[in-house]
Amino acid sequence: MFDTMTITKAGGALCGSLLVFLLGAWAAEELYHTGHHGDDHEQAYVIETGEEDVAEVEEEVPFEVVLASADPGKGERVFGKCRACHKLEQGANGTGPYLYGVVGRPVSASEGFGYSGALAEVVDAWTPEHLNAFLENPRGYTPGTSMGFAGLPKVEDRANLIAYLSTIGG
Repeated sequence: MFDTMTITKAGGALCGSLLVFLLGAWAAEELYHTGHHGDDHEQAYVIETGEEDVAEVEEEVPFEVVLASADPGKGERVFGKCRACHKLEQGANGTGPYLYGVVGRPVSASEGFGYSGALAEVVDAWTPEHLNAFLENPRGYTPGTSMGFAGLPKVEDRANLIAYLSTIGG
């Protein structure tokens, strides 16, 4: 029924048609591409409307206000991201230091844990404000830290987590 030559012809036809479609897509992109290859080009024709483009600036709510309305129950769920490296029992270090009573505690106070020197240079105590900045972007806040966590982008998540941690051993 099928011999090697028939299978080779069918495979060649498949590869050839794929090549034709790829070349067609490339040609269509070159013909109908409306942008420029570089971003340094200005728009060729600008229509004056009499209005200036004004971007609305979203007012940032102070962290203290967000923290005051934080929910420790939601923070317990956010702590699930921390649970792999941190423990809540006093003296039980994991990959990271234990977080029992961390809010207000001096940095490097976890006995038996080898901190990277970067933390002590930036922060002296874990106030809610320092925790907020650190949890947003650990490597950006303390360059050289050994913490590999990417951070929590939402301020509500950080406030809920800090509210939860302040109920543990505080």
